[in-house]
Amino acid sequence: MRYKLYRILTLSLLAFFVVSSCSEDYLDQKPDDLLTLEMTFNDENRVEGWLAALYNLIPDPYWTTAYGYGAVFLSDDAQLPMEQAEWGGWAVKAQQGNWSPTSEYAPDLWGDTYEKVRSALIFQQNVKALPEQNLTQDDVDQMILESRFLVAFYYSKMLEMYGPFPLVTDLISSDTDYDALMLQRTPYDEIVDWLDDELLEISEELPETYTNLTSDFGRPTKGTCLAIRARVLLNAASPLFNGNEDFKDVVNPDGTNLFSQSYDATKWDKAVEAYKLVIDLAEAGVYELYTETQDDGDIDPFLSFQNLFTKTGDTNKEIIWARPSNNGSAWNMASFPRGAGGYGFFGLTQSLVDAFYDRNGLDINDPASVYVEDGYSSYDTYYDTDYDQNWKSEAGMVVQDNVYNMYINREPRFYITVRFNRNWIPQESRDAQLHYGGYDGRPSADSPMCGYLNKKAVHPEAIPRSWYVPTMPGIMIRLGEIYLSYVEAMNESETYRESSDIIEYLNRIRTRAGIPGVDESLLGNYSEMQSVIRRERRVELAVENDIRYNDIRRWKTAVSIFSEPVTGMNQYASEPDFYNRTDVMTRTFTKKMYLYPIRQTYIDNNPNLVQNPNW
Repeated sequence: MRYKLYRILTLSLLAFFVVSSCSEDYLDQKPDDLLTLEMTFNDENRVEGWLAALYNLIPDPYWTTAYGYGAVFLSDDAQLPMEQAEWGGWAVKAQQGNWSPTSEYAPDLWGDTYEKVRSALIFQQNVKALPEQNLTQDDVDQMILESRFLVAFYYSKMLEMYGPFPLVTDLISSDTDYDALMLQRTPYDEIVDWLDDELLEISEELPETYTNLTSDFGRPTKGTCLAIRARVLLNAASPLFNGNEDFKDVVNPDGTNLFSQSYDATKWDKAVEAYKLVIDLAEAGVYELYTETQDDGDIDPFLSFQNLFTKTGDTNKEIIWARPSNNGSAWNMASFPRGAGGYGFFGLTQSLVDAFYDRNGLDINDPASVYVEDGYSSYDTYYDTDYDQNWKSEAGMVVQDNVYNMYINREPRFYITVRFNRNWIPQESRDAQLHYGGYDGRPSADSPMCGYLNKKAVHPEAIPRSWYVPTMPGIMIRLGEIYLSYVEAMNESETYRESSDIIEYLNRIRTRAGIPGVDESLLGNYSEMQSVIRRERRVELAVENDIRYNDIRRWKTAVSIFSEPVTGMNQYASEPDFYNRTDVMTRTFTKKMYLYPIRQTYIDNNPNLVQNPNW
């Protein structure tokens, strides 16, 4: 009953600021609405419920981000079956270029964000201490800080996807003149500056950690604020937003440029310094890369990378921020093969498969690599690990014999991320059959188009036939990402390009992954180091949230990437022809798609709101 009350309150009082400025619901508030607010904020349980509802609006990093917003499937890491378009899979439609400002099926992050921010501002304006109900002023101050963080986070995601928007940081009075509500978009750099200042200020008030790492798991900390701030500054320094001439004609009706047309190299320095603040917390012991070791004390790269995504904050110090409540069950079901009780449609692409190194950390095309493309293995493949997901349940055996050589002798992260044909399924005591006519392959639409299923963050103890998936943390941001963003920003910065920290933190990631580190001779070699860092980001952070999608957008590489078809194995062939590299889909990605379109209804409602270019 309580949840229903809060939901009704939220929906009735959430004006969209500009986007629904012609709505009379907020401008013509009835006394009952105001009385309801008074009742709500005079009740400790309702106050806590309102704040909890604000947290519930955080996008689920598993299902909302991956499927609802479609970000994982808009990247070159993953591919949905074409049939998903018939069942409401908007990402498939977008991949084919069927996306416009009037597409009602596309996610409305613009409207969603203003709803969330409106609700947070109402909370900040009305929450108060209730000493007789044990709600102290210290409690209220903490709640307001958390609410402010959520506003900044929601706006940061909106900025990533749309670029500039009307920045509203205070409730708009119902007495405000109608014309004054027709706000223009705030220039990009002004929004960045506001987020920079706001997140830094909040970080100085929030604790580094909480006493109870279980009950307080998911609440923002000092490090959470600094990490989101650093991500904002990394985006601002990147090619999409730093002097991008493609946005030169995006101006407000008053002639104000929404994007700076001058490249500013110091933005990379700011990003470096912002990430260094998070790094300092890690060096002080607040965070550390998650590792599991064997009896001899050596890192076990298989179990470390697998269990990184299953352990919560009380045992996993790599997590900087997570959503405790999440739909990991749907993620697991979409990733498990159809014949094993899953949905079997969360497919990965051949380009992601090829991005993983061989077991010695070499590119698969390197002449010194042990990678072999054709034929089948004649032996069981072993690694120094306690990982035992194989038909013998034997520690160290990673791949059985008679598996296609393409999948033999690859780096540990490959086996934790990719389910390939003949990969063992412990829950079924059989291998995956992703080829045509197999238990898990075509002709059913519940099969991966490229011949690979996602395996990352798929819980090894999940039992899909009974819908059982153990509790998992919905990781929003982790230290591994921080390290890789830090080294990227340093390499892009002329000031920090030769810093030894680039080698240090890049190799921390590779050491945990069980592959040799990058040689120091690369230091200062800008273009080659850039390639290595971007490759490491793709492999380490594959299919996590919207990271890869935003990377290829902010680097402005998506148009080039999708100029070539998405490839995979031949989904319509049985073995051995299944293993022929095949063009699966030619996607549409044009320059206009680097920014989301603002819905046409919002443009129509506000004559001062200009659309993103070419939409």
